[in-house]
Amino acid sequence: MARLFLFLYANRAFFTFLLLEVFCAWMIVENNRYQGAKFFNSSNRFIAETNNVSQGVREYFQLHEINKALAEENAMLRNQLQKISPSLQPVDSIVTNDSTEVNRFVYISAKVMNNSVGRFTNFITLNKGIDEGVEPDMAVISSSGVVGKVKTVSNHYCVVTSLLNVDVMTSAVLKRTGHYGTIQWDGLNPYTANLKYIPRHVKPVVGDTVVTSGYNAVFPQGIMIGVISEVKLRDEELFNDLKVKLAQDFRKLSYVTIVKSTLRHEQDSIEQSVNQIIRK
Repeated sequence: MARLFLFLYANRAFFTFLLLEVFCAWMIVENNRYQGAKFFNSSNRFIAETNNVSQGVREYFQLHEINKALAEENAMLRNQLQKISPSLQPVDSIVTNDSTEVNRFVYISAKVMNNSVGRFTNFITLNKGIDEGVEPDMAVISSSGVVGKVKTVSNHYCVVTSLLNVDVMTSAVLKRTGHYGTIQWDGLNPYTANLKYIPRHVKPVVGDTVVTSGYNAVFPQGIMIGVISEVKLRDEELFNDLKVKLAQDFRKLSYVTIVKSTLRHEQDSIEQSVNQIIRK
């Protein structure tokens, strides 16, 4: 403290000069309208810019909470939409009073904890598990489109088989023509997959939309997969060679929605019983 007082005393002339300069500037601003207006306009602009920067910093550090809230809201809205239109088609296309059909799918928001895109068999870890009602073989989607299917589950986590997995085949439909095929990743480009088994007499074009078919009880019907990005047809082939640009960029995956089908076990059970009868 003694050194501080000694420093102030040694530089008293400078601090006195500085105080007088500030006082003079205040007097000029206070007693002259033009200088006063310029000062307050400049100070307001500076404060506004400072507040904008400060707000931007606060929003940046709040992105995690914002994304979490948006993901939960998306899940809630999907559940509400499911009650209005069970197959997620436009409301005026399907009207039903069947409570079983209305509640066919339940949506659970989840955060991506781990994700791989550089392997032939990629997997995604989510922060929801048995305690939240998650089970194996549940579908996983995002706001952009199909993500994958739950493989294994623990109490608080689950591992999802990504659509970017060469062993995964997903039933799909070419929306414009209504022809069914299968989406399968080739293990090369994380942004594209192959659409197989579209007959050669079908004439798909670049830009055609590909969505889930709803043929199984896992994925709801009409979930976006991607758009046709390349069309080839060799003379000797029975099917078109189609590349699909995936709607979901798996490198930017953050929050997803787990889809629980309340009728999946019933459908699987009856299909298995039919298969057993056929074998006999």
